[in-house]
Amino acid sequence: MLWVKAFHIISMVCWFAGIFYLPRLFVYHAACEDEPGRERFKIMERKLYRGITTPSMVATLIFGFWLIGYNPSGYASQGWLHAKLVLVALLVVYHFYCGHLVKVFRDDRNTRSHVFYRWFNELPVFVLLAVVILAVVRPF
Repeated sequence: MLWVKAFHIISMVCWFAGIFYLPRLFVYHAACEDEPGRERFKIMERKLYRGITTPSMVATLIFGFWLIGYNPSGYASQGWLHAKLVLVALLVVYHFYCGHLVKVFRDDRNTRSHVFYRWFNELPVFVLLAVVILAVVRPF
């Protein structure tokens, strides 16, 4: 179980690295004014989303559900886990919305400013704080 937990944490760290960096690329991409720069951001966004962020999300979910599988009836009564799973579901939605934005930028259809993406970039910070507190403190 400790190996599974270690790999769950490692994949979660990698997922959050991508979730933090991809919207930051959107900030720079939205502010970019030259064509070579925009093309470079398209490549970076695609590779980060497909090559790091999505595989890390899949691994995080697999290892997380594997951990729950060790004692499903015990975890079913834990309120903190229910709250954590809701936050993880919201993060999965955020992840796929980022994938949608990668396509929006790829197709040169972005209409939002870099300011929007600066705010958008901050959302997963709050999810991370809540998930870590729920998993470590287990307040309920």
